[in-house]
Amino acid sequence: MANFNKVSVSNETRTELHDKLQLTGAEVSINNLPAGAGVPFVHYHKKNEEIYFITAGKGKAVIDGETVELCAGDWLSISPAARRQFFAAENEGISYICMQVKENSLEEYTAADAGIEQ
Repeated sequence: MANFNKVSVSNETRTELHDKLQLTGAEVSINNLPAGAGVPFVHYHKKNEEIYFITAGKGKAVIDGETVELCAGDWLSISPAARRQFFAAENEGISYICMQVKENSLEEYTAADAGIEQ
């Protein structure tokens, strides 16, 4: 396992994968909020943009005072400076994956960063 790491995660409220997967360029967390619950604080970042994927349920994000309705299948990107807070719907929980990466750090992607063995 010199070139990869594999872990299994439970259905906890929040699981951060940075240490578990020994990540060096991103932070990934798995989040589960039960019906009616919310993240108890507003937050922002100094350098990292966040990408959210809603895997199940529904809820909302309040971003710089604007409410964004969310449901399974939605993707959401948020710039570092934006103030954000997440909430599950009153009658349904929400599960999402959050990926943090340094804003403007992507230099190559997909085919430009890949090597193909012949």
